[in-house]
Amino acid sequence: MLASKPNKLGNIIPLQKMASLFFSETTAEENIKYAEIIIRKWDIDSPSVNKVTSLFQDETKEAKDFLKCVKDLRRARKFLISQNSVSNNKLVLAENLIEIAMKRLEKELYKILSDGKCILDLESISSTRYSSDASTKCDDSGSEDEVDTSVSSSPISDLKSIADCMISSGYSKECVNIFTLMRKSTLEDNMNKIGIDRFKSSRIHKMKWESLEDIVKVWLRALTVSVKTNFNREKLLCEQVFSSASITTRESCFCDIIRDSAMTIFKFPEQVAEHKRSPKNTFRLMELYETISDLWPEIDLLLCHEITSDIKSQALSSLRKLANAIHIVVSEFESTINKDSSKTQVPGGGIHQLSQSAMNYISSLAAYAKTLSDVLTIHPSVSPKTHFEVPKSDDPSTKNASTHLAWLIQVLLCKIDTKGAFYKEVALSYLFLANNLHFILEKVLTSNLETLLGEKWVTRHARKVRVFASKYELVAWNKVLSSLPQKNSTDLSSPEAAKECLRSFNVAFEETYKKQMTWIVTDGLLRDEMKSSIAKKLVPRYTEFFDRYVGMFIEEDQDLVRFSPDDLANYLSDLFYGNAVL
Repeated sequence: MLASKPNKLGNIIPLQKMASLFFSETTAEENIKYAEIIIRKWDIDSPSVNKVTSLFQDETKEAKDFLKCVKDLRRARKFLISQNSVSNNKLVLAENLIEIAMKRLEKELYKILSDGKCILDLESISSTRYSSDASTKCDDSGSEDEVDTSVSSSPISDLKSIADCMISSGYSKECVNIFTLMRKSTLEDNMNKIGIDRFKSSRIHKMKWESLEDIVKVWLRALTVSVKTNFNREKLLCEQVFSSASITTRESCFCDIIRDSAMTIFKFPEQVAEHKRSPKNTFRLMELYETISDLWPEIDLLLCHEITSDIKSQALSSLRKLANAIHIVVSEFESTINKDSSKTQVPGGGIHQLSQSAMNYISSLAAYAKTLSDVLTIHPSVSPKTHFEVPKSDDPSTKNASTHLAWLIQVLLCKIDTKGAFYKEVALSYLFLANNLHFILEKVLTSNLETLLGEKWVTRHARKVRVFASKYELVAWNKVLSSLPQKNSTDLSSPEAAKECLRSFNVAFEETYKKQMTWIVTDGLLRDEMKSSIAKKLVPRYTEFFDRYVGMFIEEDQDLVRFSPDDLANYLSDLFYGNAVL
């Protein structure tokens, strides 16, 4: 089909211009006359018109004819204006008929949007989604030759046909206002179903954390539903219904529909971030941050236009304030460890409350390693890390978290070292350090900390536990071991010397055992290892002495024999439960 045709002078005349040359006043009048029949049939102000019947209800031919008549009316009006027609009455009639038609389409728009026809299936919308590149080529005025007058049984297609017709007829504002009003109302109903009304409370700052935490749980699900479903649905619907309009019109419509709901839901995390902070709040703050961060690609795509920039700015503000709140809480936690000045000794050298509370918090932080790394990228740690070995991380996304969590554990270990010095018994001090370091190591091995800190860190600190245990053993049992002769020794040349050695052993063992009868090793495996190590050194030496010398004692001296080798082993097996009795 040719796009143009030469005239007698050889000039090229576009077919659109040629069509207007052949569009006579008679044709215009015929179009107006035919359009009047169709349009008045659906005049909402006419008493003869069925107020219930919808133009787009079942039979699409009626709607198609109606939209075509409006298109023809516009052409007739344009022709009469261009010809400076003296038939002003025809021009006035055309204008009146277009106005009647627009009122009818407004009613149809209300009806489709309000009767539930456009409860939309996201998959069906996405499958026919218009590309943004094609959409940006359109403007508000449109070209009447480009307006689609086809009608399908799809409510979305009907809405698009109505919008195309109204916008091309100069009723863009009216169309957008109705669409925005109705869709905003529908969106608000949907948002209320997911609990958005709870995020509007002016008393959020005064709420107890327990009450606020319940609302946070609702919000975590509500944001996902809002971004992935509710807001996305409105975006796609605006793109399709107003595909013939400019991108500015589409984005303005979308923005007006979601603004109030979006500002409410994106403002809430900011209010939570400003709530009274404490370590127990950290993980809800992390979840809020994580949820927004995970959804940010979708948020960024939904709010990519300048018109929606204020909504996007609010979301970004909440993200930044959450990051700041998390940074402050984690920093205050480190400061709390450093400032702990309690000199209370844990009975029996057991696990210090600071070790328990700190490691519970640190291991929980490890579950949010990526989020913590993001926060530390925004707010780098300024803690001096001298004499501190940074763990090697294979995952760049959690490197900052690995370093900082290792540092927090280092701060805790230093504080535990100072608390170990408060014990008067050196052996008990080493037992305390072994217990607490082993507890910290177990928390690492049973959480995400193991992955973050790495095998080298674990190996190094496991070795330190053994060092503390060995030092405890040396200090605590050296006097007992020293009271016995060395293996294969010939120092005890007489029964009297053997008896004196046995007396010294009895005194040393009873004194050591009674002193440690309430000492404790909390971990079963470590307890067994330490008892086994003591027994392996003590029992064989005592057995050798017993077998070699005790038989030399006369009957009157048998009272000196307080322990058989089996008795000794049994006593040692009862160590480190905190309740042994000699």
